[in-house]
Amino acid sequence: MLNYNSIKPYLFKFQPENAHHIAEFVLRLPNISQLPFNSFLESHFINDEILNQELFGRTFLNPIGLGAGFDKNATMIRGIQTLGFGFTEIGTVTPKPQPGNPKPRMFRHVEEETIQNAMGFNNDGAYKVVQRLKERYPFSTPIGINIGKNKVTPENEAISDYTHLIKAFNGLGDYFVINISSPNTPGLRDLQNEEFITELFKEAKALTDMPILLKIAPDMTKEDAVALTKLAVEKGADGIIATNTTIDYSLVKNPKDIGGLSGAVLKQKSFEIFEAIAKELYGKTTLISVGGIDSAEEAYRRIKAGASLVQVYSAMIFHGPDLIMNINKGLIELLKADGYNNITEAIGADRK
Repeated sequence: MLNYNSIKPYLFKFQPENAHHIAEFVLRLPNISQLPFNSFLESHFINDEILNQELFGRTFLNPIGLGAGFDKNATMIRGIQTLGFGFTEIGTVTPKPQPGNPKPRMFRHVEEETIQNAMGFNNDGAYKVVQRLKERYPFSTPIGINIGKNKVTPENEAISDYTHLIKAFNGLGDYFVINISSPNTPGLRDLQNEEFITELFKEAKALTDMPILLKIAPDMTKEDAVALTKLAVEKGADGIIATNTTIDYSLVKNPKDIGGLSGAVLKQKSFEIFEAIAKELYGKTTLISVGGIDSAEEAYRRIKAGASLVQVYSAMIFHGPDLIMNINKGLIELLKADGYNNITEAIGADRK
């Protein structure tokens, strides 16, 4: 029997993007859940009522989700479910296909357990991804659809990209995520402003009954993050995801000069922005925390701070798919130790 730690040294000999393609090949296999080898290919789903909660009209059997960027084209959803996630987020999808930024565009900082990516919304485009979802939706676990503008779309026409995507994917997922916080599309973060948010949610809410969440960057001040997310909720956002990757390259020893950092070095920065937002918005909207979550204890810290759900990505690269199972098992122990009968009782415990 193999385990992830025995495979990781060989995977890490590949360029990060090529290693990702290998993972995609495995997770796209039609009968992945029936494969007899390697624990990271077997079902790790923890089915315990203490982790169940209802959100967005769906049951989330556990609060651990796969963050956007891993399954950009909705090719791996069934495989990802075998790893034990309670939900997954596809994308970022753009209206037109685009190749993304020049390679190499993904880098490992192994000592810091951090990934630096400058992918640039490489994806198959809305039409192909819509066709895949039409063939397969609904899934046994909730699906979020993360959407962004094409690189060639001018800022003053960006809203049309988002409304096009909402119309195209309407009814094919469980929630939308507005991505205006990636550092890898020029000018995208400039859309994190009052005028754009106001107009975007006005148009978007008229097009769909699906929940629409806003994902923000960690590189603004706490005051600006609170003001922006508060405005978004006032204008119709159904939730906030905090945070995307950071461009604070001082967090690693040998950074590249492109892309955003995710993983362990983002942990505290992401938490501080999230907590500032939660102090203002807990109880008023659904909050999802992402950035540097690599253990049950860290996931529990985010939950008690006000997160209904959390997402992981980079930590899985360094710790392996067993991480999801281990976080869920650890959460059960932490909840029971604190006397909770269900995770909903712990959400926002530090805010009460």
